[in-house]
Amino acid sequence: MKTNEFGELNIGKEILKVIEELGYETPTPIQSQAIPLITEGKDIIGQAQTGTGKTAAFSIPLIEKVNMSEKGVQILILTPTRELAMQVADEISRFSKYIKGMRSLAIYGGQPIERQIKALKQGVQVVVGTPGRIIDHIKRKTLVLGKVKGIVLDEADQMLDMGFLEDIELILNELPKERQTLMFSATIPKEIEMIAKKHMKSPEKVKVVHKELTVPRIAQYYFEVKPHEKLESIARILDMEKVELGIIFCNTKKGVDDLVEKLQSRGYSVEGIHGDLKQTQRDRVMKKFRDGTTDLLVATDVAARGIDVDNVALVVNYDLPDNFEYYVHRIGRTGRAGKLGLAYTLVVPRQIRTLKALEQYTKSKIARKNIPTVSDIMDKQKEYIGKQIATTIEKGGLAEYTNFIEKLAENYNSIDVGAALLKMMINLNEVETLESAEEISSRDTATEAGMVRMFINIGKNHGVKPSNILGTIAAEAGINGSLVGVIDMYDKFTFVEVPEKYEKKVLKAMDKNRIKGRKINIEVAKRK
Repeated sequence: MKTNEFGELNIGKEILKVIEELGYETPTPIQSQAIPLITEGKDIIGQAQTGTGKTAAFSIPLIEKVNMSEKGVQILILTPTRELAMQVADEISRFSKYIKGMRSLAIYGGQPIERQIKALKQGVQVVVGTPGRIIDHIKRKTLVLGKVKGIVLDEADQMLDMGFLEDIELILNELPKERQTLMFSATIPKEIEMIAKKHMKSPEKVKVVHKELTVPRIAQYYFEVKPHEKLESIARILDMEKVELGIIFCNTKKGVDDLVEKLQSRGYSVEGIHGDLKQTQRDRVMKKFRDGTTDLLVATDVAARGIDVDNVALVVNYDLPDNFEYYVHRIGRTGRAGKLGLAYTLVVPRQIRTLKALEQYTKSKIARKNIPTVSDIMDKQKEYIGKQIATTIEKGGLAEYTNFIEKLAENYNSIDVGAALLKMMINLNEVETLESAEEISSRDTATEAGMVRMFINIGKNHGVKPSNILGTIAAEAGINGSLVGVIDMYDKFTFVEVPEKYEKKVLKAMDKNRIKGRKINIEVAKRK
């Protein structure tokens, strides 16, 4: 998607700049329908559930209605819970990043009212709060609503279910008659119709209801983590699962780029894909993913459309999607061909309520899991090696190795011998026939145009994986991992393709460097 899809909604340049930075690729249906109507000044009733992107649908156009030369609260948003109040206030702060002097404030019960009074006195243009605490401030005269231009009742049906009807009526009666009134609700009960008739002017109705989709063949789990713990958490999850192919979803292009860079620097075999990639780059990334050269793909929702890979073992939602339909499409990329899929979602504490709504939407249980500890990861690795050992024993052909172990057992306990071998992760039954680097490099390797093939004196026998090569090149040479081409790894050496224009940069950064603790040499492979 190109940013001008948002530009067509007549969004101001300050907010468009934020949208570009965040990398949002396309407006959701509720945003496409509601933003133009709100911009025109119409009252609207939006029937939309959590997970449709409705917060941005009303936040963006209302922010633009604020007159920065006027003092006082101009936008008021009512929410049923403190968690939603904080979430909406954060969203408004994010979109108003480049509007100088714009301030939003969340006010709710359970927080010292003195702190809120102090913030209100300092001046805010947008207040987001729960009805009870809003009324407290009205009665104290610390919240003056005489200059309010727009009022939003967010999740109106839930506020009514919680008994806030009288409070809502009281607040609405405190507002100027000349104002814009917006209501968003998953359902439209008669009480909402009554409020609309009494307090709204010819409201337009916008309806966006989720399709009913279910995901019965996918095991779904979530991890509750703090925002600053997300990177470390996903690293541990990936270390625990060790999947051959996995897709990680982020909500924005910037999020994809940042996560790819951080994971590559940790040595993971990962590439990113989003709307800013040229078709040639996209094709290269997808070829490496399908071929298994790249283990993990980090993607935005729009860029992932059309990805059809059968053996995806794991989907991770690094970001909880704004639209629940995106969630279903994301996790549906695992569990194909009759296999049970696996989907993990990272959730920050204030998103737990949204997660519960997501469970209702998907009609499935999303079970909680704890982030794996280092001990958990080691146990999993031992389990994996144990299965390999069992398979090798069942295959037989161990006579010469048995004799070797018997000799060692004359001086050492056989269990200690086995433990030492496990620690060293020796896998003698899978040693490949060695080929000389000179023989391989002399072949017609059909290096892609614009790329140069390089030789590195490290390979499989050194405990190195393609992900280690890719990650080190990306981190040390400072180039995007998606630009690195084919990585051919052999027992004692590796060939890797990099763009010709980065040849000197890669050679300088990598020569005499270390991978997995081993000093390496790198040079341009012999050309035919």
